[in-house]
Amino acid sequence: MPSTGRFTSEAARTAYEAAYRDLEARWPLPSDDVRVETAYGPTHVRRSGTGTRTPLVLLHGLNGTGLSWHGVVTALAADRVVYAPDVVGTAGRSEQTAALTGPDDYAAWGAQLLEGLGLERAHVLGYSEGAWFAALLASGATDQATDQATDQATGRVGALVLGEGITALVKPDRRVIPRMVRAAALPTARNLARLDEWLTPGVTLADADRALARAAMRYRRRTPWPSPLPDDRLRAITAPTLAFFGADTRLGDPVAAGRRVTEQVRDSRVELVPGGGHGVLWQLPDRVLPLVDGFLREHDAA
Repeated sequence: MPSTGRFTSEAARTAYEAAYRDLEARWPLPSDDVRVETAYGPTHVRRSGTGTRTPLVLLHGLNGTGLSWHGVVTALAADRVVYAPDVVGTAGRSEQTAALTGPDDYAAWGAQLLEGLGLERAHVLGYSEGAWFAALLASGATDQATDQATDQATGRVGALVLGEGITALVKPDRRVIPRMVRAAALPTARNLARLDEWLTPGVTLADADRALARAAMRYRRRTPWPSPLPDDRLRAITAPTLAFFGADTRLGDPVAAGRRVTEQVRDSRVELVPGGGHGVLWQLPDRVLPLVDGFLREHDAA
């Protein structure tokens, strides 16, 4: 088995790149591309926004890329620089060149990302699977053999926001995996739309978003999948933390997930958004974006 991810064929890669370019055209702000070298491969980062407030790093969810944030980035970058990477090991413009075998590898990758971007202090917002990446970055390494910079990076995180980070905290609902497996086995537009309607009700995806997600399913990942972080790892998070969930999310139990945050993360706040599903940030942006913005402003550098 190969140790790094790859597309199933060159045709699949070509189709994905075309879909990526189509979605790229929807990015609403001026931006520039940054390439960050890491031990796990070069990471492609889209940088947008201006302002003196603490920079913000955005970590996307499953089958997403940095472009996944196009619908909300204007608000998030209103008065700060925002960095939206394509996470290494997933489909995107980043390139995985070394094995990612466990959580510590993603903690190290995140540390090297902040270092490579020259960010002495940054807020980190992760959504869904991205919340797992974000929590690993903020908690540091558990393996002493991991690069010392990984532990040092925890001090670089000004504030941590975990959006719908169910799988980083509790097991997913038993209905989720079978539905995702069925959609992945036959990723037609209809099957993917049915999964979206069930998992993220109230979120209307543009054709370009659906096309890129569908093309990403022909990328074979060789990475660890999110699993609930143990208590000691959550206790290692020292950054002020906001965790928000759709109160009606179908991904898992938001109350149990929130309880783990409040019990284990010393400086934390949990918000359940009424009427929200797994895509609550995009479903109810008028409720969620002010919540996130207010929290980040509380913890911006003086």
